[in-house]
Amino acid sequence: MAVDLIVPLKRPSLGKSRLRGTLGHPGGRYSHAELVLALAFDTLRAATAAPGIRRVLVVGSDPVALAALRELDVDVVGDGVSGGSNDEGPENGLNAALRVGERLLRADDPGGVVGALQADLPALRPGELAEALHEARGRRAFVADRHGTGTTLLLSSPGEPLRPRFGPGSAHAHTLSGAHPLTAGLPSLRGDVDTSGDLDHARLLGLGDRTRAVLDRVCLLS
Repeated sequence: MAVDLIVPLKRPSLGKSRLRGTLGHPGGRYSHAELVLALAFDTLRAATAAPGIRRVLVVGSDPVALAALRELDVDVVGDGVSGGSNDEGPENGLNAALRVGERLLRADDPGGVVGALQADLPALRPGELAEALHEARGRRAFVADRHGTGTTLLLSSPGEPLRPRFGPGSAHAHTLSGAHPLTAGLPSLRGDVDTSGDLDHARLLGLGDRTRAVLDRVCLLS
């Protein structure tokens, strides 16, 4: 069964705070937002190329800033919950944005499979995402990050609620909520980027073109 993905993305200038300053040159705020968008661009390009993915919906707090992502054959909508300020806190705002996306997707296909994919997987390979869908086999399931604490992908059962529990310790929270942890290796799907160390790890896996271009431009990659 084809899967419809929700990819939440907060305002690029505010997202990925632990990566701020990674691009160490004048105009740091602009460069930080550019890096966040590059991570998302490469994630989305891989997701839209994965067998088994039917539709990708980006739910963002600043759709105008995310307009460039539409060239990737994705839909971009506002989250309708945080007003771009994330007053509810990052994890609550994220889960609320996912619920907005789920309602929109369910309106078109009430019996489908809905998934939530993080927007910071710049080394993502389409084949690994397809492998995760295959292993899930219609079960509500998730992929933990490489540290084993976070979640990079959450899938619903057909027609059933997604029930996102993103935030600190989300892998444990999703397990407690009954989601099945997927066990395949999937290094690029587990390689989310929150810190400079994560970015180095993603570089070893092989960055997508947009992220590599941003880093090359400020001489951070050899």
